[in-house]
Amino acid sequence: MTDVLVPGGRDVRGSLDRAGDAGGTGHARADACVVACPPHPQHRGHRGDERLQAVSAVLTAGGVDCLRFDYGDWDEGYGERADARNAVAWARERYDRVGLFGFSFGGSLALLVGSEGDVDAVSALAPTARLTSDLDAVAAMDDIDCPAQVVYATRDDTADWEPVVERARELDVALREFSADHFFVGQAGKVGDAVGEWLLDAL
Repeated sequence: MTDVLVPGGRDVRGSLDRAGDAGGTGHARADACVVACPPHPQHRGHRGDERLQAVSAVLTAGGVDCLRFDYGDWDEGYGERADARNAVAWARERYDRVGLFGFSFGGSLALLVGSEGDVDAVSALAPTARLTSDLDAVAAMDDIDCPAQVVYATRDDTADWEPVVERARELDVALREFSADHFFVGQAGKVGDAVGEWLLDAL
């Protein structure tokens, strides 16, 4: 793992998990990286989130690096979107292919930033439909032109996920359903497999 300072006007720090670091699998330098967006920073969301770490473990075992980052100071979703954009730009300068993943608040950001066209795959875990009136993840999905996945929990009563799933079905986006609550308690490993393996295939 390598500490990363993400360039931009905000204090955004990340951890780059490198392929082969943990397992010693001897991969050559990775040519793909997934940027992982944590959940809501005002609800203790951070780069060490177990769902982000579970996805990263699958990616690095498969030869893809993963950049997990912390947002800068809270900015109602706007600064956090900029943080995700800057993290993608950092990865884009260093890798041939870049994926984007996020959980909850971060899942919505992944859809929003993924709609801007600078990534090769997007996966959103338990995203909510919108962050503000003009940060609308459902509307953003119409502009995603790369492979996309939405993973959701049928017992999630935290996020407003139903509109996201409905639009994903209309757009023929890859869907994965879990019988779980919003936090996928006890199922982080299964979530890591579902998201990580899909991203490995997509990248």
